[in-house]
Amino acid sequence: MNIILSTRNPSKAEQIKAVFAGMPISILTLSEANISGDAIEDGKTLKENTLKKARYAMGYAKQGGWAMADDTGLFIHALNGEPGIESARWIGKYVSTEETMRYCLKRLDGIQDRSAYFETAVALISPKGEEYFFDGRVQGKLIEYPRVQPQKNMPYSPLFQPDVSNKTWAEMTIEEENKISYRGKAFLQVRQFLEKLI
Repeated sequence: MNIILSTRNPSKAEQIKAVFAGMPISILTLSEANISGDAIEDGKTLKENTLKKARYAMGYAKQGGWAMADDTGLFIHALNGEPGIESARWIGKYVSTEETMRYCLKRLDGIQDRSAYFETAVALISPKGEEYFFDGRVQGKLIEYPRVQPQKNMPYSPLFQPDVSNKTWAEMTIEEENKISYRGKAFLQVRQFLEKLI
C-alpha cells in the first residue's frame, strides 16, 4: 500500500511514519514524492483544511495509491481559542519556529490560566476517492519557560505539557509522544482502520 502524506514537515513525518512501523505500507511526504506546491489552507476548520491537503496529494497519487493529511491546532483557553487553526501561521507563514514560540510566551505573560488543548484532524482518501476522517485531542497547559529547544517547525513543542505527563512534547521520545499525543491518537485510529483492509 502506497500513501502520499501531504506534508513537508520532517518532524511531523517522522512521528507519523513511526505509528505505521511494521506495516506493509510505504509513506512518502510531498517532498519525497517529488510533488511541488502545497494545498491552499483556507478552510474554517481543521477538518476542512486537512481534506484540502489530502485532496491535493491525491491529485498526484499514482494509480492504486492513497493520500493522507492532518491539520493540527493549539487552542489556548485564556486567548479565546487562539491560535486554533492558524497555529502554523499565527504571526506569519515564513516566521521562524523560535519567533512563534516567543510570541506565544509573550501573549501569555502574566496570565494565570495557561490551560490549552491540541487537536488533530486526519483525512484519508482511498484510490476510489472514498474519504475517511479521524481525530485526536489532548488537554494540557503551557509552561512559562522552555526547558529544551523546540522540535523543527513545532514552536509549541517545548511549551505544551500534557496533563498526563511531566514532560513537554519536545522532551519526549517519538515513542513516548505517540502513545499520548493528539497526533498519535488520530493516526493510531488510521492504522487500526488500515489493518482491517490489509
